[in-house]
Amino acid sequence: MATLLLIDDDIEVLKLNQKYLTQEGFTVYISSDPGKGIAGAKKVNPDCILLDVMMPGMDGFQVCQELRKFTSAPIIFLTGKDTEDDKINGLMTGADDYIVKPYSIREVKVRIDVLLRRFKKEAPVENTNVLTFQNLTIDKLAHKAFFKGEDLGLANREYEVLLYMASNPGKEITFEELGTALFGSYQEADRRSVMVNVSRLRKKFEGNYELENMIETVWSKGYKFIAH
Repeated sequence: MATLLLIDDDIEVLKLNQKYLTQEGFTVYISSDPGKGIAGAKKVNPDCILLDVMMPGMDGFQVCQELRKFTSAPIIFLTGKDTEDDKINGLMTGADDYIVKPYSIREVKVRIDVLLRRFKKEAPVENTNVLTFQNLTIDKLAHKAFFKGEDLGLANREYEVLLYMASNPGKEITFEELGTALFGSYQEADRRSVMVNVSRLRKKFEGNYELENMIETVWSKGYKFIAH
């Protein structure tokens, strides 16, 4: 079932809503502190966020803006601020729905369901022609690798080394396995060629801490691609 995060400075309201929504099958986290609510969203990665507007220190509109910096989960405002300007402001800051207090918790549950169905339907289909590891993107169709959107300019063999390793993250890849993938067959004399090609790839990664730490040497055996 979906995970919800409720942020409201009214503890009593939080606990009542948490109890009902938990009974409806949701996993529900609550926070009465806006800052801790934002931190909690980063930690639990909720499927939907219910957010009050009038809170001390940081109002709901500001919280919504902060949440939108790292999550696309649907956000619903539950608030007593009922002017047209308030509703427009709430939606403009990134919320997906705006419900005015007093409200029916049953209606809130239905609106959550509607948003979850919509977002599930609109979720992008995974592109199997692209591998992504943090800021590194490998495009199989373009036969290129990019770091933060910039082409790394890999030669064909360098790209093939990277693609094979990245396609087997966390696995110890022997010299023989990598050599066979690159050359179609392998003899012990090919180890030098394998090492040279890996070395050339590593040269392209020099000076970049994130990339340098993706290829790990397995002593006397081969290599391992460390997926982050």
